[in-house]
Amino acid sequence: MNVKSLLLVGSAMLAATAASAGGFQVSLAGIKNNGMGGVGAGLALDQASMFYNPGALAMVRERGVQMGANATFARQAFRAEYGGSERTLRNSIVTPVSLFAGFGPTEGKWKAGIAVYTPFGSKLQYADGWEGRFSLTDIDLKSVFVQPTVSLALTDQLSIGAGLVVLAHGSVNLQRDIPVTNAQGEYGHVELDGKADTKLGVNAGIYFKPSEKLSVGVSYRSKIDATVDGGDITFTNLPESAKASFAGTKFGVTIPLPATTSIGIGVMPTEKLTVALDVNHVQWSKYRSLDFTFNGPVGGATSSTSKRFYQDALTLRLGGQYKLTDAFTVRAGGSFDMSPVKDGYVSPETPDADRLGVTAGVSYKAGEHFSVDFSTQFISLMKRTQTQQDLLNNKTTDRVAGTYKTQIVIPGIGLNYNF
Repeated sequence: MNVKSLLLVGSAMLAATAASAGGFQVSLAGIKNNGMGGVGAGLALDQASMFYNPGALAMVRERGVQMGANATFARQAFRAEYGGSERTLRNSIVTPVSLFAGFGPTEGKWKAGIAVYTPFGSKLQYADGWEGRFSLTDIDLKSVFVQPTVSLALTDQLSIGAGLVVLAHGSVNLQRDIPVTNAQGEYGHVELDGKADTKLGVNAGIYFKPSEKLSVGVSYRSKIDATVDGGDITFTNLPESAKASFAGTKFGVTIPLPATTSIGIGVMPTEKLTVALDVNHVQWSKYRSLDFTFNGPVGGATSSTSKRFYQDALTLRLGGQYKLTDAFTVRAGGSFDMSPVKDGYVSPETPDADRLGVTAGVSYKAGEHFSVDFSTQFISLMKRTQTQQDLLNNKTTDRVAGTYKTQIVIPGIGLNYNF
């Protein structure tokens, strides 16, 4: 399977996902890892190490190909500050996938592979007529990363690895209503749709296993700016009197996909039991504002700026697995994900809050080469309220005051073939 085939699989089946981690970050690579709270930087479980810690790939004994698919079922409720009915999303199901293939000698000092995954994405479709429709009605943010990877075991205990991260496919679609009405009483509507340029980054890591009962790892995945240049602007339902103020046809925007540093530790008290802890640090503070430029007037202006002022955020993950029999392994875990969005800066495209996650999983090995993994996650975002006074104080009145509450359930399945 070559790089082009892997990319086509990722693009066709992945699309975007409602964000499963802080901001618009997605942490769904590796179904085994998903069942263990998302740990992986300090472990060498399988080919998904290319995402969590490329340095651990050389310590994965088996070569193989694995494909994972998840379905996110999100329920987001919004109630405006001054009352009204509760609003929920129109559509809340998306199905991200990931693909990992690792090669190399079974007893050799090196491994190589290729990974296809989505570390960022978001898809929200708000209820018709909701109070924030002049800020946003729909968002669909997609990213597909392709990562060729090489890992080398320097000693029996120490290995390193790195991958070239390619933003192979990225796109953004934003829609909102415009506060003008046509002769039929319909609000104007604008859609911004564009593809991101191909960009490069790096994912590198170090893995150290000083004994059979302990392993540690550190990894770093660099920041990539997703830049759209020449995206399309489409207006509908505008009255004739407003068309001169909405004549732009193209837009440009850059959305930062921030760097992530992870530190992990694995403890194996017995041959059957593994317990792991990960800490992820995401440099969200690079996201200061969302800036658009237009080739003509949009609302009478050729540019727009919306404040973000995100802050760096930590995610704490704890998980483990226990080998019940030669065929069955069970897993469990949890996570606490701190939101990068400060009070007064919550926006409809990222109605974020601190998150608590609980996970579980099981694997079944059917024969020498084939196995199947199942996982499920329940993620609860804490209730997040911002008032009109908060927006006035921060000069962020381009968004809506009210209370958001989101819960997400994410079942997943992974198929593995080792050789």
